[in-house]
Amino acid sequence: MSQITSSKELLSQALQSRIIPNQEYLLQGSILDSAVDHLIHRLRGLCDTVDASPESFHDLEVCLSLRQPTQTAPLMLRVRRALDRDAPFQLRYIGQPELDRSRPTLVRSSIDVGCTSTILDFLTELGCRLDFEYVSRGYIFRKGRMKITVSKIKPVPGKQQEMGTESVSQSYLVELSVLAPNGQDSIGDEMRVFAEQLKPLVQLEKIDYKRLGDSERTMRTMPQLLVPYAN
Repeated sequence: MSQITSSKELLSQALQSRIIPNQEYLLQGSILDSAVDHLIHRLRGLCDTVDASPESFHDLEVCLSLRQPTQTAPLMLRVRRALDRDAPFQLRYIGQPELDRSRPTLVRSSIDVGCTSTILDFLTELGCRLDFEYVSRGYIFRKGRMKITVSKIKPVPGKQQEMGTESVSQSYLVELSVLAPNGQDSIGDEMRVFAEQLKPLVQLEKIDYKRLGDSERTMRTMPQLLVPYAN
């Protein structure tokens, strides 16, 4: 018991000292398949390691929720598994986004931890419900502490017929994000400046998830989310 108490105290102290990156700053947009090569070329010029090829990824993402009697909003969890390499599963907690019009980005609590392949069984035993799952494949770029992903969203293999299409849309999802400790709101201004450099190829904006309703509606409206902005 003393060891558990000590661990909780250490975690509490780390959070108070603002050394744990538990806040995600996020902007999202989309770009047509026919124009994605132009975006990749621009990102290679703007981001770190210009001469190197972008890092690729091919992941399965499982989205779950746990409804608690004392809270109106469910606990949102995501489990990510790499399909192209041998790597630990990643468990991610995502909090409710803060809708502050004065901030240039969406801000939400986010904690990532590595875990074993039994994590889905464990979460199911806890009472978590599967909301939806999908395959994400694309590229990762880095600019300082910013991470930019350009990814194609597809149904899980074997479910294409159920979804009625092999891809969710004819577009790529583009996300600009930073994980940082509390109180580093200047990050949002850095992200806004970087996002301006990607126009008119892609317009990165805050997405109001409350407009989309629950997770099932989010999955049904994902094709609309990926419709590119008019340039």
